Amino acid sequence: MEAGIHTNGWIAMVADVEVNQDSGLVVARRLFIAHDCGPISNPDGLRNQLEGAALQGMSRALAEEVTWDAQRITSVDWRTYPILSLGTEMPRIETVLIDNPNEAATGAGETGSVVMAAAIGNAVFDATGARLREVPFTPERVKQALAAR
Repeated sequence: MEAGIHTNGWIAMVADVEVNQDSGLVVARRLFIAHDCGPISNPDGLRNQLEGAALQGMSRALAEEVTWDAQRITSVDWRTYPILSLGTEMPRIETVLIDNPNEAATGAGETGSVVMAAAIGNAVFDATGARLREVPFTPERVKQALAAR
């Protein structure tokens, strides 16, 4: 394998979501993850990394957004930068690890977070026919997409 190419593994993710079409609220009920990073030396650690990254990606997809005014960034602390809170209902996660002992080792650092918005956006489209194109998928943006479909 050439250095710098495919260094963070391969991942597939599917989200099963519930969309409240009146409020625009999107709730992820289940996540399905399949991941291949070559040989797996610590399956429990890899599963923990992938599932934690998926939840971080869910926070990015549904809540996190940098805000600013004419002079500066206004989301500067935990009160002004929205994230999913401790009371947020978490999805059930099913993870399949694909062990490829004869391949070069890659990684899993951010793999679970970077595909989450696409998985949730595609699930919302499948459920409602509304295409979401800007993260985070706030209730306001979801309602706009629902009205525009």
